[in-house]
Amino acid sequence: MFAAMLFAISIVALSQFAVYYWRAVLAGVAALPVSDRVLAAAHVEDGRFLPKDFETLAGLHDLTPDLQPKQGGLGLVRVYYRLLQGLGVLPMLTAWSERERVICARYAAVQVGRRLQANLDLAASLRSC
Repeated sequence: MFAAMLFAISIVALSQFAVYYWRAVLAGVAALPVSDRVLAAAHVEDGRFLPKDFETLAGLHDLTPDLQPKQGGLGLVRVYYRLLQGLGVLPMLTAWSERERVICARYAAVQVGRRLQANLDLAASLRSC
């Protein structure tokens, strides 16, 4: 009985750590600068992202070819964004949900910029051969 309880507590603690770590990685990537090309393509004015910009940036991410498959996608971020949309209807969580959705939009913008830059670098290396 004690072993089962210890195992359950360990699983809960490990899951909590995994969620906090994933959220920290998401926020860390979102804090990186976003290229002007991505801002122009997404029609983001003054570099200020809104929660609704995530849909546009996710669409841009889907349109850019993935020439380096080891780069991260937006799968878990899309799920997190949808979860935040659902939680945003609760009055006490509206402001927090909007801040988190802006972080998701910035993350998507950085990922689009990374993908575009990787594709441009690959095209330049092919031209130089």
